[in-house]
Amino acid sequence: MRSLRVFSRGLVDENPVFRLLLGMCPALAVSTAAVNGLGMGLAAAAVLVASNILISLLRSVIPDKIRIPCYIVVIATFVTMVDLLMAAFVPDLHAVLGIFIPLIVVNCIVLQRAEAFASKNTVFMSALDGLGMGLGFTAALMILASVREIIGSGTFFGISVLPLAFEPMKLMVSPPGAFISLGLIIGLINYLKNRREAERGV
Repeated sequence: MRSLRVFSRGLVDENPVFRLLLGMCPALAVSTAAVNGLGMGLAAAAVLVASNILISLLRSVIPDKIRIPCYIVVIATFVTMVDLLMAAFVPDLHAVLGIFIPLIVVNCIVLQRAEAFASKNTVFMSALDGLGMGLGFTAALMILASVREIIGSGTFFGISVLPLAFEPMKLMVSPPGAFISLGLIIGLINYLKNRREAERGV
């Protein structure tokens, strides 16, 4: 079923962070804690879904020569809305994420889906694509942030989950720790993918 494929590919086969390596800046910068990863991921997902829908609706009236500026205006509108809503309802999280919320405007994932999918497909399929990619981005940030928070701080969503005798590895919540964690996770995913394909005889 095409709709299921469109939705699911952003979760696994074309995961923005682990497979396409898009959105690296916020993924590395805000993933020091699981709550940050969840907040950033859901904010980006909301912008993805909303911008995909509107760009799909307007695809027949947007002139081809100025389509990229038009897409950016649409995306910037929804980013501003998300930014203001987060400032009003989750001010602590908004303060932690800081500049990375406005920077969703130039996030490669959002613009890439607008150009590659929403501008060529129906509203329903574009909404599914945005939702799948958004949830895939959120899941990737959650995985990365969870690994870094548990090993680097001994907590998960701020709750202590490891024995008191455990000595947190502060490296994991530092910038080098972000690169190390991401590299190890991508390496593990590639290993499992290659192993599965080998077992299938691909």
